[in-house]
Amino acid sequence: MVSAVETLRALHHDRAPGDPLVLPGPWDAASARVFEEAGSPALATPSAGIALSLGYEDGQVPPDEMFAAVARITRAVSVPVTMDAEAGYGLGAGELVDRLLEAGAVGCNLEDSSGGKGAEALRDPREQADWLAEVREAAGERLVINARVDTFVRGVTDPERAVERARLYVAAGADCVYPILAPVEAIPVLRAGIEGPLNVVARPGGPSLRELGELGATRITFGPGLLHRTMSALRGIADELTWA
Repeated sequence: MVSAVETLRALHHDRAPGDPLVLPGPWDAASARVFEEAGSPALATPSAGIALSLGYEDGQVPPDEMFAAVARITRAVSVPVTMDAEAGYGLGAGELVDRLLEAGAVGCNLEDSSGGKGAEALRDPREQADWLAEVREAAGERLVINARVDTFVRGVTDPERAVERARLYVAAGADCVYPILAPVEAIPVLRAGIEGPLNVVARPGGPSLRELGELGATRITFGPGLLHRTMSALRGIADELTWA
């Protein structure tokens, strides 16, 4: 029988151009069930979406609450779930892997910046690669590791800087790399320079999912975008109510 992590890893490979892996981002058990029932083969929790659903700012959720929220999601669905583990919560590689697996996650995002503003918040890429290698060693093949590259979100616009980091992370054992908020015009450059699966975030008003795949995206996620759309719809419903 194929395990959940084997299923998730296989979904990243042998994809035709224009047919990227689309991973909706649930923020609670109810939204996870909706996405599964709609046919999603796997799910990717967004830390910002879960933070909003729990009443926190992004990056401010206590780790125990984040892992508990993800555990509620994984218990609610039968498809593989990968967790946005932010920068790892200061946990050692072994403890982080244990907490992810205990929550039922079979994959994780790990970002290469924390705190601060601008480029100074970026971690040294070789130190980050060493950290990813530790996580890979602790996890073995039990987790699909998605290494987030934060250059664009931190104001470093040259795609070659993202490529340099991504190559180090792939060499360290990452299954996929995620140059978050990469501009559309940078995607072909990233695809040409990075070996293996490439995660791109879909944004309102941007290219379609198929178009992103044709540009070079292997995997598409949404961050908290689907929760924001849901909240917009909910505001419309609320506006229609007659308050006593």
